[in-house]
Amino acid sequence: MPKYVIEREIPNAGNLTPEQLKEISNASCDVLRKMGPEIQWKHSYVTNDKIYCVYIAPNEEMIREHGDKGGFPVTKISLVSEIIDPVTAE
Repeated sequence: MPKYVIEREIPNAGNLTPEQLKEISNASCDVLRKMGPEIQWKHSYVTNDKIYCVYIAPNEEMIREHGDKGGFPVTKISLVSEIIDPVTAE
């Protein structure tokens, strides 16, 4: 199944409290449970003004639907073509 990186512009995301991050995570998981097992949230990276999320989903439309239902901004969706790491260099 395709893997995507979703960029979400959220001003001051890096200043979100642990409680706020927990609320956001719970809201995302609630929407995902209702959407079914085809879409999976793997993890996210929080930066100063953005959150980058890694998802597995059959298509971009399902990711946008998740964003709409949860009220999460979707700034950009990028399809992951390959994954590399230090082992790739061997």
